[in-house]
Amino acid sequence: MICPLFSPNGSYMPSLRKYNIFISHAWDYSDEYYRIERFLNEAPNFEWRNLSVPEHDPIKNTRQLEYELNGQMRDAHVFLILSGMYVAHSDWIQYEINFARRIGRPIIGIQPWGSTATPVSVTSGSDEIVGWNAASIVGAIRRHALPES
Repeated sequence: MICPLFSPNGSYMPSLRKYNIFISHAWDYSDEYYRIERFLNEAPNFEWRNLSVPEHDPIKNTRQLEYELNGQMRDAHVFLILSGMYVAHSDWIQYEINFARRIGRPIIGIQPWGSTATPVSVTSGSDEIVGWNAASIVGAIRRHALPES
């Protein structure tokens, strides 16, 4: 019999799994993108695989980009949308939101740092909106990510 894990304060801790995560970034590897990566890398008892397009391997033309993106996004258990980047890159981020919805993937919207306003497209397309807090982001991932296949 497998015993559930409990934290020192007595609350239930979910068992470890590796989450496949696509972080929307629109090829603008900003401080926000790197902060999210750092939050996820440093979160205790949390493993993840980054499905975003590598910075060193950007995709050039639109058709190739859509094909490669679809392949990478399809394996995601959850999408993270950095809503602070939406205004500058709305076409691509909206494409990612639409694709996630079409293939039935959950979306977590992350409010812009220091702001209470979130673009309507991100709010209406997300399963949950969270602030810039590692525990909030990781908690939302655990709540919404598709089960491992």
